[in-house]
Amino acid sequence: MTRGWQTKKLGEICGIERGGSPRPIQSYITSEPNGINWIKISDATASGKYIFKTKQKIKPEGAKRSRMVYEGDFILSNSMSFGRPYIMRTEGCIHDGWLVLHKPKVDPDYLYFVLSSDLVFNQFDRLAAGSTVRNLNIGLAKSVEIPYPPLTEQQRIVAILDQAFDGIATAKANAEKNLQNARALFESHLQSVFTQRGDGWVEKRLGDVFDIGSSKRIRESEWTSFGVPFYGGKEIVRLTKDRYAVSNNYISEEKYDEYASKYDMPRTGDLLITARGTIGVGYVVKEGDKFYYKDGNIISFRAIVPTNPLFILYAFRSKPLIDQFADLTGATVTHLPIERANALIIRMPGIAAQNSVVERLKNFEAETQRLESLYQQKLTALDALKKSLLHQAFSSEL
Repeated sequence: MTRGWQTKKLGEICGIERGGSPRPIQSYITSEPNGINWIKISDATASGKYIFKTKQKIKPEGAKRSRMVYEGDFILSNSMSFGRPYIMRTEGCIHDGWLVLHKPKVDPDYLYFVLSSDLVFNQFDRLAAGSTVRNLNIGLAKSVEIPYPPLTEQQRIVAILDQAFDGIATAKANAEKNLQNARALFESHLQSVFTQRGDGWVEKRLGDVFDIGSSKRIRESEWTSFGVPFYGGKEIVRLTKDRYAVSNNYISEEKYDEYASKYDMPRTGDLLITARGTIGVGYVVKEGDKFYYKDGNIISFRAIVPTNPLFILYAFRSKPLIDQFADLTGATVTHLPIERANALIIRMPGIAAQNSVVERLKNFEAETQRLESLYQQKLTALDALKKSLLHQAFSSEL
């Protein structure tokens, strides 16, 4: 260890106490002027390093069954965003999902940085690993060791990290904005394609373009643990990202062959669209695919006139089509029944123009995804840089 540096336990440099929760908490929530701030994880998430205000307050009698914290105190989440520190810029009460660190004998910003580092998190993680419920307690927190250099060295480290992290925050904000812009650019282009009224684009009912149907119902009692995959909406969504989707349910080869002899199975080029919950996510059946799908959750589109199924998939992401089923909200789910799907109106050109539109959109989308990947890699690299700087700081390498 560098000369002048020590190692101290967290319990040696600050008082540590746990929050408390008056129960049932809803009986103590108030909007009265004399209410006391009730500090929750959601208040911290929005404010980053500091907690300035809270969304809820509790009655003064509730505060007697909780724990007051004051400006300058540190609070640590002992569940959910496990071990993350926040500095109070107001006062209020904390529930038993928080620990409070009082009057630290260390530069506050230095303590914030060290508590934010993997050096401390890994200790929290290791010490809590054997717990049935993974959380922090006072004894565990007190035992965590932190590097304790002289005050002037603490302040020097804080100055370096403050400057570096300000630069990283600016770079992250720019990367996030570029990421959003890339997505918005493709979305704007997609919408413009399907709102145009170019030559040869005509309105058609989907029922005049496709034979729209669903599968023959299979009872849950007929599901098996292996055999032919039986897909619901979630698996279709996964198939849009990967040729194969892991299914939790199957039907036997015998049942599949029985149904294949009586009913239409998915054919190469058929379009399967999610029709319950999230509507309009689709998959084009590939040669060699072998699966069955859940009736009602998925509806099938088999072209009866020359149609590029990818054109229809893009159309299902467009506002003119989405607006037509936007009111299909039931009590708990959204559902697109077959008769409603038949009645949907789409503007579309002939097959040659469809192919051209699809090619342009695919190329544009691929370039957008390439940019998104680059910006996401930059965000990941910036997070890694923060971790590296913290590691260097508390290994006396800065």
